[in-house]
Amino acid sequence: MTAGGGAAGGWLLSVRHHTGYRYAAPVSLSYNEARVTPRSDPRQRVLDATVEVSPAASLYRYVDYFGSVVTAFDVHAAHSELTVTASCVVETAPAGEAAEPEPWSVLADDDTVDELGEYLTQTRRTTPDDELLGVAGQVRAAATPDDGARLAAGWTHGRLAYVTGSTSVHTNAVEALAEGRGVCQDFAHVTIALLRSAGVPARYVSGYLHPRSGAAVGETVTGESHAWVEWWAGGWRSYDPTNDAVPGPGHVVVARGRDYDDVTPLRGIYHGGDSQSLGVTVEVTRLR
Repeated sequence: MTAGGGAAGGWLLSVRHHTGYRYAAPVSLSYNEARVTPRSDPRQRVLDATVEVSPAASLYRYVDYFGSVVTAFDVHAAHSELTVTASCVVETAPAGEAAEPEPWSVLADDDTVDELGEYLTQTRRTTPDDELLGVAGQVRAAATPDDGARLAAGWTHGRLAYVTGSTSVHTNAVEALAEGRGVCQDFAHVTIALLRSAGVPARYVSGYLHPRSGAAVGETVTGESHAWVEWWAGGWRSYDPTNDAVPGPGHVVVARGRDYDDVTPLRGIYHGGDSQSLGVTVEVTRLR
């Protein structure tokens, strides 16, 4: 999603995220996980968060390996539709001062590679082609990892056109490049492919974004879920390659992982007929 989402001070945001599936035949049993709830961190404070499921089910929460909040639930009654509605109120802050950037030598240190190896290893969604490897060489030639990472994000922003519906959730970085267009998920995967190829640890971030930096307080707008990246260069830095900007107070972090597969908003297994998405709606209101 392309947007402004920046401001000089912090924001108070209300988010309502509704998603679900309809089944061709009644489903007798389903097991599900939802990653739709933000978690407090130094840049955001979650004041309220709820998840509602229909049909009704017992919910339990845990924090996964990557630090994301997971709401898990099983539905044992026959059902033809499944809907999940997540609501939250989050107080955000502007991007703070990042730690002093480390040189390339620190990123190549054995201890760094060992600790952050999972964010240096390509996945099936980020495996590069020759074009990406060539650009990664330019990223690696930058004076610092920070400079290289910004070069990577800027290259992605210029290489891909943002076109809603041009790709699917299954599209990988190379496929998006071949199309020359994509959505925020593709911008994130391409940037991560470049960073990891250059030796910069990088992770995928999913969340919400208020699409209007100048929206009036109390105005509810319709948006979408959003995705951006974080890289490590002596500390984690956030960047939004879709908008070619540092995330601001309009960004709400929900989940982090190696790629989209680690942060899928709703996934599950079920016994029954084929499923059809009911679509996703996200409503965002600036409260302050």
